[in-house]
Amino acid sequence: MADDASLRGGVATRPDPIVTVDSSAFWAGADRGELIIQQCGDCTTFYHPPRPMCPKCHTTAMRPVKANGRGTIYSYCIPIHPPSFGFAAPPIVALIDLEEGVRIVSNVVGIEYEKVTNGLKVEVEFEPTEGGHQVPVFRVTTKKKAR
Repeated sequence: MADDASLRGGVATRPDPIVTVDSSAFWAGADRGELIIQQCGDCTTFYHPPRPMCPKCHTTAMRPVKANGRGTIYSYCIPIHPPSFGFAAPPIVALIDLEEGVRIVSNVVGIEYEKVTNGLKVEVEFEPTEGGHQVPVFRVTTKKKAR
C-alpha cells in the first residue's frame, strides 16, 4: 500500500519542493493546505504547471486560483527501480485530471497498488516534507468514473 510511503518512523522523508518565481504561489498554497493553479487574466484559461505566460494567448497577466481539489486518475505508474528518494516504499505517481481542466502530476495515497486504475476519482490532501513544507497528494474518493 502507498500509505506512509514517505514516512519513516512517523517522520516525513519527502524532499522539500524546489520553489521558483513562477511556482511560488503554488507552493505557498500547498503550505496553507490549498491546491493553487493559474488562470489567465485575459482569456481565463486555467493552466498548470505554473509558467510566466498563458499557453493559449501568451499574455503575462495571470492570477493564482484555488482549485477545488477533485479530479480523476488519467494515468499512473509505480516506479520500482531505482528506489525513489525520500520514500520508504515505491510511490504511486499519477497524472490527475482536475475538474478545472488541467492535468497535474502527483502521488496517490491510501490505496493498494493492485487497486489503482485509470478513471478513479480522487481528492487532494497534503503530506509533510522533511523541511516542514507540504506537497499535494491525492486519495481515492469513489469507484471508477464512468466514461
